[in-house]
Amino acid sequence: MTIESPKSVPKTVRKTVLVLCTGNSCRSQMAGVLLSHELGGQVRALSAGVAPRSTVADNAIAALKDAGLPTDGLRPKDIDEVMDEHIDLVVTVCDNAKKACPVFPRPVRSIHLPFHDPYGESLESFIQVRNEIRARLVPAVAQALGLAWAERARQP
Repeated sequence: MTIESPKSVPKTVRKTVLVLCTGNSCRSQMAGVLLSHELGGQVRALSAGVAPRSTVADNAIAALKDAGLPTDGLRPKDIDEVMDEHIDLVVTVCDNAKKACPVFPRPVRSIHLPFHDPYGESLESFIQVRNEIRARLVPAVAQALGLAWAERARQP
């Protein structure tokens, strides 16, 4: 009797996506969490800023929590903190970040999808931007990386 070992299933190679904005306190933070949530194990999302603020905006945290998304460990990061990472795609979510986007150690694909900056505005404004990020950025990243993604019927 011969016992065969189970066929190995190829591991899905996760792609690393860097979401870049100016302050890394609102849009890029929400985008990073949404990408990790919506694209599951296919994406490792990082976020950074070209001029990061000292804290993540309270309403960005509240908008994520409102959608049942995790917020533990979120903190603004300078672009220099991620320069040595293997990045497959850079997504700039504001015009300033697009202009200031640094040259990476190796060629990196990029896309630009600007969103309104809700910093200092109401929670409702943050929720609107969160929903726009989910509707536009998540499918654009999935398409740019050739990933499987099926939009969920529920809102975030």
